Amino acid sequence: MVVAASVVVAAGAVAGMFSALRDDGRADDGRADEARPAVTASPRPDALPVLPSPSPSATPSAPAGSGSPTPSAIARPAPERTEPRSAAVAVSRLYRHPRSQVLDWVRAHPSDPRREVIASRIGDHPAAVWFAAFSPGTVTAEVRAVTSGAAAEGRVPVVVPYAIPGRDCGGHSEGGAPDLAAYDDWIGRFAAGLGSGEVIVVLEPDSVAQADCLTEGERAARFASLARAGRVLKEAAPRARVYFDAGHSGWHSPARQAGWLRQAGAGSAASSDGVFSNVSNFHATADEIAYDRAVLAALGGPPDLGAVIDTSRNGNGAPPDGQWCDPDGRALGRAPTLGTGEERIHAYLWVKLPGESDGCKGPPGTFSPSYAYDLAR
Repeated sequence: MVVAASVVVAAGAVAGMFSALRDDGRADDGRADEARPAVTASPRPDALPVLPSPSPSATPSAPAGSGSPTPSAIARPAPERTEPRSAAVAVSRLYRHPRSQVLDWVRAHPSDPRREVIASRIGDHPAAVWFAAFSPGTVTAEVRAVTSGAAAEGRVPVVVPYAIPGRDCGGHSEGGAPDLAAYDDWIGRFAAGLGSGEVIVVLEPDSVAQADCLTEGERAARFASLARAGRVLKEAAPRARVYFDAGHSGWHSPARQAGWLRQAGAGSAASSDGVFSNVSNFHATADEIAYDRAVLAALGGPPDLGAVIDTSRNGNGAPPDGQWCDPDGRALGRAPTLGTGEERIHAYLWVKLPGESDGCKGPPGTFSPSYAYDLAR
């Protein structure tokens, strides 16, 4: 089953609405955005420590997903470890957009007993900004609003273009551009907003790993469009780092995924800086590191190609029953950082904002405070 990606920013939702962080590192809610340590010791390898819950929250059952088991041939790295001391500096370079659903909820609920945990453990961390609406007339300004805000603070934003035609194969996150010609135009307009500063682009979650729902001709056309998108993004913004969809460690084999990635242009330095994995999913960081290294080895290409991993909700690993849609019992994973200390792993990122539904605790991308609290505590 496909990873259901969140929809955080829609057309017109960004331009003109963010305010710059003050020099002391505080946002407009007065909360220090880097006051929390990058990682706190925990009995769970990837999770933040447990805090008591003020009240239980009811959770509807999520549909079971599917996916191939992690290939046994992949060598796992050493056991989980805490971030290096330099991680706090690396974290500070990632941009926390001052407007998000979680921050909006925090500001609107000053007396909620869950507020402090959600604010400090989710809201204070930098996360990706998604562009999920097909909005050719406004997307350049929307992207520029984010990247210019990050540049003013000397930080690195993470942006997610998510408008590929046939998105999510008609599942929970269906939508996107009407056709590939329209998408090619949209991605060019998206690229025009990236600016001259550093930026990380997580290009179209599910677009490669989920391509088995397409016919052979449709798949070839999509991959050609993705390769074109990578080139356009890199040409428009030389300091952009563009990563392509590698799925996750419980899905396709590294060889199969690498073959598709190669067709999509991910092995070329002109289009790509590497791959991303685990977006909106739950697989343990150690499994993703091993899987991504295997994918990169099979992909070939320049040796400096690397991977970024979504660690937003993988603190307890993936559910044993394969559920992927808002499953119970999950936890926050490692804090976002550009300093992983792991070979070929460029960053741990929070691509999916914790607390935003996959489609089972509400419409895809909607924020659930009870879900966020369950992940954070």
